[in-house]
Amino acid sequence: MKVFFLISLFFLSLHAAHSDNNLQVMVVKDTSGLSDDAIRLKATVLDAKEEPTVPVNKIGQDFSKISPIPVKYDWIKTKSGEWFKGRIRALYNNRLEFASSAIGLYSFKFDNIIWIKSYQIMSVNIENLATFPGVLRLKGDKLTIIQGENEYDFARKDIISFAPDGEYERKFWSGKATLSFDIRSGNTNQYDYSAKINMLRRSSVSRFSLDYLGRITEKDGTEISNNHRLNQKYDRYLTRHFFWTPVFSELYSDTYINIQQQLTAGVGVGYTLIDNKKVRWSFSGGPAFVYTKYETVAFGNKTEDFSPALEFSTKYENELNSIIDLIYDYKLTYVNSAAGTYKHHMLLTLENELTSWLDLDITGVWDYILDPQETSQQTIPKQNDFQLLIGFGLKF
Repeated sequence: MKVFFLISLFFLSLHAAHSDNNLQVMVVKDTSGLSDDAIRLKATVLDAKEEPTVPVNKIGQDFSKISPIPVKYDWIKTKSGEWFKGRIRALYNNRLEFASSAIGLYSFKFDNIIWIKSYQIMSVNIENLATFPGVLRLKGDKLTIIQGENEYDFARKDIISFAPDGEYERKFWSGKATLSFDIRSGNTNQYDYSAKINMLRRSSVSRFSLDYLGRITEKDGTEISNNHRLNQKYDRYLTRHFFWTPVFSELYSDTYINIQQQLTAGVGVGYTLIDNKKVRWSFSGGPAFVYTKYETVAFGNKTEDFSPALEFSTKYENELNSIIDLIYDYKLTYVNSAAGTYKHHMLLTLENELTSWLDLDITGVWDYILDPQETSQQTIPKQNDFQLLIGFGLKF
């Protein structure tokens, strides 16, 4: 029953991530009844009024005042004067994720974007106000959201986030898969396999993440390590900095530290302490429950434990330069003595961008448990477990 309860919470969060429109969020909807194409035509007419055209062959023409008409694609312009054609994936944490056939999937600093003309209907989250669906126009510090009957003007600084609005679920997702292999033969036959997968679903008001980390090692035909960790977190942003987490969860197993399965679920709140061009640092935490089933236990001990818990986490991201990012992810959990008293999971990653879709990642992992559970052979697993992962990360 306990396992069923925690698994139910985990899958409830998956359902919640697909149900943003059913939650009580203020949305200023378009009630005109016009089709998306009609709204795009209206935006094009407004563009023409604000951007007077001049003959293309005119000598001395100022090309900086000319902008493309969005047809099937979104357009963005950078400070360098370059226009890019593609599809906006999302604006989140001052980063504009953009997919283009020319540059692939690329994350621009939002401060480097001076002009946006969307073809897609976007859902724009305005701080302390509401979410507005419509065609998006951003020029300098002025934001305009165009609907069938209305146009709404805001300052650039009022934007929390935006993402495509519509029925196509794929638009909301992005991810990265990093694989590492180490194969040896000769005097010792050994292979190490590790995988790190990060999935992210973003809308204008929420963020849902799924993160997997796993490792399998075999030496001379004998398995010597096998561990898997799946984390889920669903955040609802109330302001630019404050968010709450209706549910977070983790599924974990590592037979070599005597944990057959461990399930965690809880709720929490969070705050983004720093969010600027290069650094983002956030904290979150809240109460939880932890269910643990051990592989073996000493005589007289229970094979299962269900414990109340308190969990804290922090994530620090720093863009060291144009190609290298540093990411520090730390989570600690307080539980009862039977479940280990105290444990933490820490990742330190250097992401080295090779192309717009491929990274070389170096990740250090440190797992710690204060009071590991004694096995039936009267052995106590080590408190610390370290891993160094080097692999190629494919972004999608």
